[in-house]
Amino acid sequence: MALIRLDHAPQSVKVNIPLNIILPEPGQMAGIPVRNRKVLYLLHGLSDDASAWQRYSSIETHAARYGLVVVMPSVGRSFYIDQPNGQNYFTYLTEELPRYLSEIFHLEPRREDTLIAGLSMGGYGTYKIAFAYPERFLAAASFSGALSLEFLRAYPEDPRIPEFGMLFGDLTRLSGSQHDPLTWFQNAAKDPARLPRLFLSCGRQDDLYPINRMVHASLEKLGIPVEYHEEDARHDWYFWDREIQRFLAAVLG
Repeated sequence: MALIRLDHAPQSVKVNIPLNIILPEPGQMAGIPVRNRKVLYLLHGLSDDASAWQRYSSIETHAARYGLVVVMPSVGRSFYIDQPNGQNYFTYLTEELPRYLSEIFHLEPRREDTLIAGLSMGGYGTYKIAFAYPERFLAAASFSGALSLEFLRAYPEDPRIPEFGMLFGDLTRLSGSQHDPLTWFQNAAKDPARLPRLFLSCGRQDDLYPINRMVHASLEKLGIPVEYHEEDARHDWYFWDREIQRFLAAVLG
């Protein structure tokens, strides 16, 4: 596999950021050009960057097995949203990055060839993008997803509250806002057939386990199909490495 790191300055973000890509070697392409390969967008967590999945998981091995192009962007601690400071990471991921990949690598995957997955904060980003653009993705997976910030209200001394307040505004008004996953789910429930195949998983020893159980229950109540998995596991790479394997095997066989 070819490992590529690009440092570029997207107009939507206004700062240089890394972009990591895994590409199959020409000899492994079996005559299928890059533009027709299956593509996996793989999103990192709050304390990581574009290199995390390559460094801590076996994703390169699985990319070789399935002939995948893997795109790993870097978004800092943005929660994959367009920030009040003008750094528009959601716009970058949904508009500018696809154009960039088309222009540089001729990547223009069809819906049936496009997957997206992420861990923790990346689980939030995965669902935010997949529910906003369901027509683009065959499947979307959230692993240990930070799919609600409501838990912070129970911990008023949490040092992350000022940071998240700068991102989302008044945290007491998150419920029902554009940043609230339940809002995405309720909107999608009007036509769930449009959605990609959804996966949701979390370890039982993870602090985010109650949130993921709540999300699973909410999706089921709204009639939105989701493939849910839980096991004894913590918020760590041992679990996420198993989950990316499980996800790819379920979708790609």
